[in-house]
Amino acid sequence: MTRRVGEPVKAGQRYVRRPGIYALLPRGYDLLVTFQEQPKPEFQLPGGGIDPGEQPMAALHREVVEETGWRIAPIRRLGFFRRFTYMREYDLWAEKVCTVVLAKPIHQLGPPIEPGHSAVWLKVDEALELLGNGGDVMFAGQALKGAR
Repeated sequence: MTRRVGEPVKAGQRYVRRPGIYALLPRGYDLLVTFQEQPKPEFQLPGGGIDPGEQPMAALHREVVEETGWRIAPIRRLGFFRRFTYMREYDLWAEKVCTVVLAKPIHQLGPPIEPGHSAVWLKVDEALELLGNGGDVMFAGQALKGAR
């Protein structure tokens, strides 16, 4: 069964399916997240959309480097959730199918290269309070129980 989080589906609204992949990046009792300034300021798990023809793991590596400046080593797929939302930056109503992967931050290459993003280390409990969507919180809470 697919878990749906966030806003309810709007009756009569057409949604475009948008697959994405995101990483939980723990180190001890800390979690590496990205802070995105636009379109609304929010803490998020690093990751994003999978471009047409792109392999999911390639997309994950690309997105994490762009949003945090870190190279990672994926450990395992945790699962996925769906959320239905309006994406202002694309003027698009999207059904986001979000795969979440547990990974290990390996090496910081430099600062994030994606404009408006900052790499932030948060304590796990703090991250659970600040992450901007319920799916991120759900997976972080389940996967990082022992890191609190």
